[in-house]
Amino acid sequence: MSRIISVCVPKGGVGKTTTAVNLASSLAVAERKTLLIDVDPFGGSAIALGFTSDKIKASLAEVFSFTHSVGAAIHRTDLKYLDFVPSTADTSNSQDKFHKFSENRLILKNALQGILEFYEFIIIDCPPSLRGMSTAALVASDSILIPIKPGHFSLDAVDRLIEFYNWIREVANPDLRIEGILMTMYEKDSRVSKISERELKMKHGQYLLSTSIPNTNLLNEASFYSKPLCLYRVNSEGCMAYLNLAEEIITKNNKRAKETV
Repeated sequence: MSRIISVCVPKGGVGKTTTAVNLASSLAVAERKTLLIDVDPFGGSAIALGFTSDKIKASLAEVFSFTHSVGAAIHRTDLKYLDFVPSTADTSNSQDKFHKFSENRLILKNALQGILEFYEFIIIDCPPSLRGMSTAALVASDSILIPIKPGHFSLDAVDRLIEFYNWIREVANPDLRIEGILMTMYEKDSRVSKISERELKMKHGQYLLSTSIPNTNLLNEASFYSKPLCLYRVNSEGCMAYLNLAEEIITKNNKRAKETV
C-alpha cells in the first residue's frame, strides 16, 4: 500500500515543486517505486521533468472528466522507479477546469484507488494556495510535507497551513498527519536562516525535519534543463540533501509500519 504525501504550503517561491520533483526522484534512486502527481494547473513538475505538451498523452484533466483512467495518464520518466501524472495537457483553460473538479473533495482520492498497490510512495505537488485542488490532495493523502524558505512570510504560511490541516482532519481526513517541515534555500551562516530555524523549533519543533536543503543555483539549473538534480549533478550538495530527505522519510515510514504490526 502506498504512502501518499502532499507537498503543500500556501506560498510561492519556497521550493515546493523543486522539492516534490527531487524528493520523488530521490525515492526512485533508492529503488522505491514512486509516482509523482502534479495537481497544480500550471504544471511545474511536468516542466521540471521535460514533459512538454506534445509528450503528454493524457492528464488528470482527462481522468477527472472520466475520459481516461488514471493508468492511461501515467508517464514513464528517465528514472526506472519513477512514474509521473501531469495535471493537464490543455493549459489555456486548466484553471477553470481544475476549479470545477476540485469542488468534489474526493475526486483525487477516488481516482487513485486502482493504483495504490503499485507504488510505495505517491508524491503530490500541490498549488501554492489552500482550498481547491489542495483540499482534494490533502483528503487523498496520508501526510503533508511542508517546504519552507527562511523568512517571516514563510513562517506565517506554516501557521496558516497547520490551521488548514487541523480543519481537514476535522471535516474530511482524520488520519492525515504532518510528515514534516523542510527548510529549503537554507544558508547556515545566514542570520535569517538561523532566526527562522529557531522560530520553527519553538513553535513547531516536533515537525521540523533533520534534513535541510541548501541554497544552490544547481537546483535552478537542473530545472532549466528539465532534469531532477540526481540526473544533472549527482554529487552536488543539493542532490545529497534530497537523498538524505528521502532516507529520512523512508526510515519514518518503516518505523510507522513496524508500529502498526
